[in-house]
Parts: sequence; structure tokens; C-alpha cells
Amino acid sequence: MIRLIPRLDIKSSHLIKGVKLEGLRKIGNPNEYARRYYEQGADELLYMDAVASLYGRNNLTEIIKETVKSVFIPITVGGGIRSVADAREILRSGADKVAINTAAVQRPDLINEMAKTFGEQCVVLSVEAIKQADGRWLAFTDNGREHTGLDVVEWVTQAVERGAGEILLTSVDHEGGRKGYDLDLVRAVTSAVNVPVIASGGMGEAMHGVDAVKAGADAIAMADILHYDRDAVGGIRQVCLDNGLEVRPPQAILEAAS
Repeated sequence: MIRLIPRLDIKSSHLIKGVKLEGLRKIGNPNEYARRYYEQGADELLYMDAVASLYGRNNLTEIIKETVKSVFIPITVGGGIRSVADAREILRSGADKVAINTAAVQRPDLINEMAKTFGEQCVVLSVEAIKQADGRWLAFTDNGREHTGLDVVEWVTQAVERGAGEILLTSVDHEGGRKGYDLDLVRAVTSAVNVPVIASGGMGEAMHGVDAVKAGADAIAMADILHYDRDAVGGIRQVCLDNGLEVRPPQAILEAAS
């Protein structure tokens, strides 16, 4: 079943959006948007602390505690999570899964530790990919600013072997550009691993999501298209259905909410 996942990038207490993870603009109250997307039929939510590197820790605990009072779908939280203890705090606040990037790059054993402690289904490897002149993609951290030297395909393969149960794959080149996902990147990663891959970065219209799924993605993350009301989760779901994708039908969403 293909999942439709609104992505909410957070700075302090504000929902924000940028282009190529830069030039961040305030959008509004994240809890209000989370509730809206839940009511529209989102399958999951993705919260990312966009400035966690400045604080050295994730600052979304209180936001998540508030969200889960009225939102009853799985929530993944990422940004600034550097230890099993950090992950435990986020999960206790109401999150279902934890996404890690910088800390996993710095100490890959953290993936093993988290998978052993919480189960592989809770561990999401977040990858910020930038295409190089030679056609490869390298992994970056800190909103695409810090070079890791890691080849994306090699890195995700290693991470899955260590226990990562899902990959959040963000194309920094395409993020915020509204021109579609990096389909070659999606194909390269989904061909290399046997865990679900969430395509993120570049959705400008519903058909872009269809394209990402046909390239191999198991889920599509979307932000700009929803935040600026250029489409709604329900409209995107209908386009997916019209193009033969296996997504939750609208009736199932109504029944789940009743």
C-alpha cells in the first residue's frame, strides 16, 4: 500500500518551507496543519526539526505531544536525534518512528543500537542527497550544507544491513523546486535496498507522486504542494487511484475516522 505523507519542517514552534532546504519561510502553526492533513486523509505525518543542528538536540517533543491529542496516524520525527536516549524521549512523546541522519553518519553503530532497542520498524535513515558531476549522489547533513563523502547508494545499503527499517530519501537538488522528484535517485536507492523508501523533495503536482511510485518509491512525502493549498491530500490520493496505484481508498479513510 502506497503511503501519502505530509512533511512538516519545523523551526522553533513554526512550520516552515524553503527551497533546497534554504531560505526558510514561516508558514504557520504546525499542529493546525497536522490536524488539517489528518482530516484530509494523510496516511502518516513526518516532522523534521530543520534547525536541530544549531541546538544539538531535537526540540519537537512538546509539538508532538500536542499533535497526538487529535491526530491518530503514525508520526515520524527527525532532526537532532543523537542517541538511544534522544530517540526514547521522542517515542515517549508520541512518535512512532525516529529518523536519524547526522548522528548515524558520525557513528553508524547508532543504527544497530536503535534497531536492537526499539525494533527496525522504528528506525528511519534520513538521507539528504546531492547529485555530483560524475552522476553519483553523495549524502549530506545539516540541510545539505555538510559534505559526508558518503556515496548515497553505498550508505543506504550499509544502513539497512545495520537495521534501518526505512529510508527517507530527500533530493536537495529538487527540494522546493516543484518540478518533480529525482526519479533516477529513487530508482538507484530502491534497487539497492529491500526496505520501504519515502521519496521527498520536488513534488509540484499530483502526477509527480505517481511518477515517484512508478520509479520504485513506497511512499511520497509532500510539503509545498499542501502548505500553499495547491492541492490537498484527497486530491492527490484520487490521482493516484486514477493511475492504478494501490493507496487507501477514500471510503476506508472515512471509516477509520468514524
